[in-house]
Amino acid sequence: IDKIIGKIYPLFGFALLFMALGLITTLIIKGYKIPDLTFSTLKNFHADGEKFPVFPMMFITIACGAISGFHSTQSPLMARCLKNENLGRRVFYGAMISEGIVAMIWAAIGMSFYGGVRELNDMMTAHEGNAAYLVNEISNSLLGKFGGIIALLGVVAAPITSGDTAFRSARLIVADFLKSKQGPIKNRLLISIPLFLVGFLITRMDFSVIWRYFAWSNQTLAMVVLWAITVYLTQTGKFFWVTLIPALFMTAVTITYIFFAPEGFSLPGGISYAIGGVATAASLAGFLLYYFNFQKKVKYSV
Repeated sequence: IDKIIGKIYPLFGFALLFMALGLITTLIIKGYKIPDLTFSTLKNFHADGEKFPVFPMMFITIACGAISGFHSTQSPLMARCLKNENLGRRVFYGAMISEGIVAMIWAAIGMSFYGGVRELNDMMTAHEGNAAYLVNEISNSLLGKFGGIIALLGVVAAPITSGDTAFRSARLIVADFLKSKQGPIKNRLLISIPLFLVGFLITRMDFSVIWRYFAWSNQTLAMVVLWAITVYLTQTGKFFWVTLIPALFMTAVTITYIFFAPEGFSLPGGISYAIGGVATAASLAGFLLYYFNFQKKVKYSV
């Protein structure tokens, strides 16, 4: 299976790059105008702005295009694939930068193809938020049938490879926890089959609800990982502010969201913002207390 995947994944990678570069190049050649970011356009264009405020909704919606806890779960799998630890930054950081670029390309395409943000909102509303319809229409219109197929393959590559790596990582994590050697096929099946069963049951649920919970849990995991890295950097005497500031921001985002969102506690905005602010301040206070106590221990140990 690994050998087969090793031959297929490069094709997915090519399709992803072709999709991103092909669409944005065609967009420019055909003269589509990408809306400028000015103070007048720096506002919430959502059709239901009160229900979906920029903060925290936008920072949950963008998810993998900006920050992703899910990507951190790939560490057990990717670490087994790297020949040298020095490749870690190139692979992990490079992948996140690439995905951010793809996200910005699609944001630009979505706004310019339909003539503006309001027009994009109208299309999303007309198709009940079905982004797949818009992706299909844009890809086929800009790149033709054949190019559209490759572009769509690039879009589909993301969930396919994510699903594959998610199940693989889950199996490896469970195997490590249970100290189960994964050489024998039997041991792999004992873990994989229950995971596949859970995955199948999840597909029976409303996808829109699952997606919102996934987005929140994805960003919450990112927040937890950022705090964990911050503690690690503190213990190793390194510059921890590089992760502390994002950790604080994501704490505010995730806590505020779950208290405000309909699938969460559905509290009024003011109360949700207050809870998010208090949680963030408490997290900072807790970290500073830990930091100063740790510094005292280091000082006395010396």
